[in-house]
Amino acid sequence: MERGGVEMGVVAIRSEPMKMLVATDFSARSQCALRRAGWLARVQRAELTIVHVVDDDRPARLVELERREAQRYLVEQVDTLTELRELDYRTAVVTGDAFDGILRTAQSTAADLIVMGSHRRQLLRDVFIGTTIERVIRTGSRPVLMVNNAVERPYRRVLAAVNKTEPAVNAIRTGKALGLLDNARLSLVHGFQSLAKGSMSIAGIERERINEYLAEELLRVGMELQAYFKANAVDVDRPSLRIREGGAFEVIFRAVRDISPDLLIIGTQARTGLAKLLLGSVAETVLRSVETDILVVPFDR
Repeated sequence: MERGGVEMGVVAIRSEPMKMLVATDFSARSQCALRRAGWLARVQRAELTIVHVVDDDRPARLVELERREAQRYLVEQVDTLTELRELDYRTAVVTGDAFDGILRTAQSTAADLIVMGSHRRQLLRDVFIGTTIERVIRTGSRPVLMVNNAVERPYRRVLAAVNKTEPAVNAIRTGKALGLLDNARLSLVHGFQSLAKGSMSIAGIERERINEYLAEELLRVGMELQAYFKANAVDVDRPSLRIREGGAFEVIFRAVRDISPDLLIIGTQARTGLAKLLLGSVAETVLRSVETDILVVPFDR
């Protein structure tokens, strides 16, 4: 085992095949998602559905014309991808808002995982509404894999952002159940903010004493995290824990820069009402800022 990671064994064989949905808008970003989904479907022997959503906010004649053209282009695009050759899959062209069409198809196919490419940002519109993938994550209940990079190999270095919460435990379990951690080295990152540090500085306490306090805090937080994950049947070796002082996003961003993972895993807590409509969560900030592939796993009691 390399220092700094935990080798995750191959997951148990499912009693039923995994069901996977990949969305495409025919862009280069979507093509990366199609390739990754095809590779995963082949390895996991999953049932794969490929969906394209046609905007229906136009005259019915134009919508139907685009739907037929999209179906033709979808077949042509899929035929060019080596990852999908000799693989059983089905295609679907649906109408509606992009995020809603994807979620409806995920519901009808009982998808275990939704795979999407990173979507083009639209500046002010995204501030208030969010990208398609963000809206799928906010309003859906299924894990979403956002593919940012070309498929070169299986995921080998996986980083999970964690804390002592059920969503964090659920995210790691889900990643393992989906086969995304098979033979991968898993590292965990956690950020904590010391409220006492500022008070100690104001009180004029020596820097050396403050550093000793922070070292003790790091040790305490690490032991508590290790105990929490062990109690929840997630085995974590001490070397895999990367605990740093700082805000959650800041610490995650630094860890991604330093470790260069193939995949980042984040668990999210279900939100309702206005919180579902506004941006600002760590997960949404990470989605917009990190260039690695990201698995977002929602948690709803």
